[in-house]
Amino acid sequence: MSAFPAADDTRDAIDASTLAARYRAVRGRSIALAAPLSAEDAMVQSMPDASPAKWHLAHTTWFFERFVLGARDGYAPVDPQWDYLFNSYYNSVGPMHARPRRGLVSRPSLIEVLEYREEVDARMARRFDAGDLDEAAARVVLLGTHHEQQHQELLLTDIKHALWCNPLGPAYRDDLAHRAGQAAPLRWVARDEAVAETGAEPWPDAVEFAYDNESPRHRVLVAAHALASRPVSNAEYAQFVDDGAYANPALWLSDGWALLQAEGWQRPLYWHEDSVREFTLGGWRARDPHAPVCHLSHYEADAFARWAGARLPTEAEWEQAAQGVAVDGNLADAFALHPQAADDDGAGLRQLFGDVWEWTCSAYTAYPGFRPLPGSLGEYNGKFMSGQVVLRGGSCATPRDHMRASYRNFFPPQARWQFSGLRLARDGA
Repeated sequence: MSAFPAADDTRDAIDASTLAARYRAVRGRSIALAAPLSAEDAMVQSMPDASPAKWHLAHTTWFFERFVLGARDGYAPVDPQWDYLFNSYYNSVGPMHARPRRGLVSRPSLIEVLEYREEVDARMARRFDAGDLDEAAARVVLLGTHHEQQHQELLLTDIKHALWCNPLGPAYRDDLAHRAGQAAPLRWVARDEAVAETGAEPWPDAVEFAYDNESPRHRVLVAAHALASRPVSNAEYAQFVDDGAYANPALWLSDGWALLQAEGWQRPLYWHEDSVREFTLGGWRARDPHAPVCHLSHYEADAFARWAGARLPTEAEWEQAAQGVAVDGNLADAFALHPQAADDDGAGLRQLFGDVWEWTCSAYTAYPGFRPLPGSLGEYNGKFMSGQVVLRGGSCATPRDHMRASYRNFFPPQARWQFSGLRLARDGA
């Protein structure tokens, strides 16, 4: 059964040649991102929340084989056993290998996974060339390309954690450029109380792609508030650390303080204890005081905001500010793969997109009238609406054409290994 109903006259058809080009470009970028990795690198799983690069390459391929090619009766899979190995969390599809044990799967080899990708891509190419994708299948392909872009970001953050765990501190790439900048003075940009429209029109009814958790578009009363003109910098967060904030329970949410004590956190993930260096995808580097601080949990972001006499923004406040702003900045396409200070233009909000995902104070819940996608793909977002917090804006590891103002990322509040930082907010205009 198709994941989407058949097209009707109210919907614009997806252009087949554009979709085929996007498919090839996204799939090629995954291979390029994995190219610096050895077979040994690609198998490492450094913690249960991360996955091996080899698994990311295989799972994204499985998605197209399972939900596009395999949707047709009589389809013969490349290897039926891989349906179990490379399923992630689609319980309606069938059982899957336990996530914390993905790093134990030495077979199939990296070479076999790459051959798997080539075979599925060849089968997909035949479908594209023959014009053999109906509108419902084309929508699944488009969704699959965005799904793969999410895994491209995860491939980078997961391998960063794995290489950081290596005592040698090796670089993912040693040719990543770093542009020195000067953090602009932090200013406040105020807004009066307003009724704002947020979210996206449900896709695939709407022309523009958006995940189901971004819809429907709805009205929200946004109280008078002000947002900081840029994300919090490394230098500002260092003041928080130096002030003894990690030893001050008054600043922390209860669960955050308990986690802090249990894990012995004293600084952001990847900050060296020498207070000078931080670990990057380019290896150990001097910490740039002007760049946005990153790799913070929600608990750390919230505690910093409390220490600064401010708070985290709501996701409605963030989206209201981002509407109409061009998706541009230090995203993955810039190939810095690390946050950088932005030039100061003297006005408005800076770095809304790229550099760091910005924690909000909003729980990840359904919008009024939310409906998940039909079928198995309905498991993609909706079932995670418990115990997660929303982040906005993308990061230095997010592809530009994957990002939009309504995009809702979400992670549990203890997560630190993503490129996550914060922007301050305060009440009243």
